Amino acid sequence: MNQTLIRGRILTFLRWPDSRADRDAYRYEEDGGLLIADGKIVAAGPYAAIAAKAGEGVETIDHRPNLVLPGFVDCHVHMPQMQVIASYGTELLDWLNTYTFPEESKFRNAQHGRRIARLFLDEMLRQGTTTVVAYCSVHKESAEAFFAESHDRDMLNIAGKVMMDRNAPEAVLDTPQSGYDDSKALIAEWHGRGRQHYAITPRFAITSTPEQMEMAGALMREHPDLHMQTHLSENHAEIAFTQELYPWSRDYTEIYEHYGLLGRKSLFGHCIHLSEREVDTLSDSGSVAVFCPTSNLFLGSGLFDYQRYRRREKPLRIAVATDVGGGTNYSMLRTMDEGYKVIALNGEKLNPLAAFWQITRGNAEALSLADRIGTLEPGTDADIAVLDSRATPVMRLRMETVESLAEELFLLQTLGDDRAIREVYVAGKPAKSVISSADV
Repeated sequence: MNQTLIRGRILTFLRWPDSRADRDAYRYEEDGGLLIADGKIVAAGPYAAIAAKAGEGVETIDHRPNLVLPGFVDCHVHMPQMQVIASYGTELLDWLNTYTFPEESKFRNAQHGRRIARLFLDEMLRQGTTTVVAYCSVHKESAEAFFAESHDRDMLNIAGKVMMDRNAPEAVLDTPQSGYDDSKALIAEWHGRGRQHYAITPRFAITSTPEQMEMAGALMREHPDLHMQTHLSENHAEIAFTQELYPWSRDYTEIYEHYGLLGRKSLFGHCIHLSEREVDTLSDSGSVAVFCPTSNLFLGSGLFDYQRYRRREKPLRIAVATDVGGGTNYSMLRTMDEGYKVIALNGEKLNPLAAFWQITRGNAEALSLADRIGTLEPGTDADIAVLDSRATPVMRLRMETVESLAEELFLLQTLGDDRAIREVYVAGKPAKSVISSADV
């Protein structure tokens, strides 16, 4: 059994941090060690104690003085939209028709899908993200390309073929039956293979007929252990159009409720303009609202009320995501920088410990996967990010005045990007340093 010992400043979260001074919410070792074997964390704690446990001859990788954290988790992102990011000047529905659907039509070509899947996962790893929840295109081949690439890297990822049978160009439409059949085939081939997880993926109610929504609900009943992902209440025009298409519904959320798509593994992107009834319904079902700050701002959709949703009598489970390509950056650090600003505009503040809890353990809990990812606890998968708080001249200068761990995390969140990610480990193996920058 080959073992590796990673040395550095080890940080992992135990629960939500109530404040910058909440030391009981995390475990921190100034000189810490992680003992890794067979893709798992075997032991974690003070370096001297872990080194003694490992014995002589173990390979030691010294990352001091850098921080060693769980790999980041991104709970909503669109793999086919790499060449859509930074497209100018539209709001949601026009943005989909002008940029997104034409781009996604290219994924009929399996070779194109394989290339983009490879580059997509390369970019995620450069940013310290070791798990994503990804939308593929409507084409079965795009999901096959994603899962094959993910499996080759031994990543724990969640993805699904989009189901959409109306209100889009013919090149990106399936039918209720073909969407069901393709999803079933992908589930059989990929769910549970290695570290792969399948998500049933009706894009949103606008692009699925009632017949297809019924098929999505049937998939959920047949595979209750699977995740489900879709979009909800992102944009006022989207909400109005949805209500026209489903006039019997009291609100947007009731549509998904009617078709049996709510539950603890159901992920609803955006959730900006929810009524109190909708929030109660999502909360009662254990469903997850996914906060996508950069895309919400870029497309002018609105401000997600993160703290209100958390503190209400019936709190809402929340995840955070980049939402590339409507989102403007692949980095969870940049995402939380913008998230801080959105929350500030709502009259609140998010402390930096809570921000890093969210993109590690918090997102893992939202995915019901905290027993596998999002922490550095013994027995979990060894998905790890190494962060350099002095990665750029501006960061080095600011670090001269940093006096606490919370201040350092806020510096990383505010000024950090892929340059601050010194190394990434996937199932215990180096992943960032082996990526080639030449093949684009």
